[in-house]
Amino acid sequence: MTNVLITGCSSGIGACAARQLHQQGYNVIATVRKNQDILPLQQLGITTIILDLANSDSIQQAVTFSLNHFNNQIDALFNNGAYGQPGAVEDLSRDVLRQQFETNVFGTQELTNLIIKQMRQQGFGRIIYNSSVLGFISMAYRGAYNASKYAVEGLADTLRQELNGSGIHVSLIEPGPILSQFRANAFTKYQQHIDKDASFHKQTYLSMEQRLTKQGPAAPFTLPPEAVVKKLLHAIESKRPKVRYYVTFPTYLFAVLKRLLPHRWLDWVLLKASNDEHK
Repeated sequence: MTNVLITGCSSGIGACAARQLHQQGYNVIATVRKNQDILPLQQLGITTIILDLANSDSIQQAVTFSLNHFNNQIDALFNNGAYGQPGAVEDLSRDVLRQQFETNVFGTQELTNLIIKQMRQQGFGRIIYNSSVLGFISMAYRGAYNASKYAVEGLADTLRQELNGSGIHVSLIEPGPILSQFRANAFTKYQQHIDKDASFHKQTYLSMEQRLTKQGPAAPFTLPPEAVVKKLLHAIESKRPKVRYYVTFPTYLFAVLKRLLPHRWLDWVLLKASNDEHK
C-alpha cells in the first residue's frame, strides 16, 4: 500500500482524491480544516485529521501524526489545500493578501519542507502541487489567487531542480474549471474582505456575485474532480511522472496561447474572457 497525505479534503478535488485512492487500496490520510468535515470521510474508512495551513503548530501536529500512522514512510504528498480570494487588486489590503499567501503558499511549503526531510531519509517520494491555469496566466479580479499560484509554481520548479537525483519527484497539476465548492468558498472570502460600495469596481462586483453564487458549472468546459484525480494517479504511479499535468480544455488552450501570442494580444484574450464572465 502506498502512503499518501492529501490536504484540503473537505470537498471537491481533495475529497474525491481521498475517496478514489482509498478505494484503490492506497493508505490515505485526508486533512480537513473543520471538525464537521471529518465524519463523512471517516465513515468511508479514511483516516482524517485536522490541518490548518495558516497555523504552524497545526502543520507540525499533522506531520507528526502522519509519520506515526505511516510508520515513518510517506510515499506521496498531494498539496491540494487552498482557497481563492476574489477582488480587484486595488481593493486587497495587505492583511488579505497575507492571508491568501499564508494558506496557499507559506503553509503549503512549510508542510512540504517537513515531508521532504522524511522523503530524503527514504530516498524516494512524490510531491504533487495542485496549481491552476491561473498559475501561469492571470485573469482580472483574481489577483490574490493568481499571485499565490504563480508563487507555488515558482517554488515547485525550483524544488524540482534542487531535488534532482534524490529520488523525490515534483509535479504540478494545473486544472481549469472543475466542479467543486471553490466558488462558494471564494464568495465567503469576498463577503468578508471586499467593500463593494466603496470600490470603483462596484458594478463589476455585482456581476461577479452572480457568477460566484451560480449553481452548477459557471464556465464552459467544466469537468468533474475525477479529471484531476486521473492526473494525480499518474503523478504517483508513473516511473517518470510529468513536470506539469494540464486538466480541462482552457488549460491546454492558454498554455499554447501564452507561447504563441505577444503579451498584449494575450491580455486582450484574457480581458475578453473576464468581461464575458461579468455580462
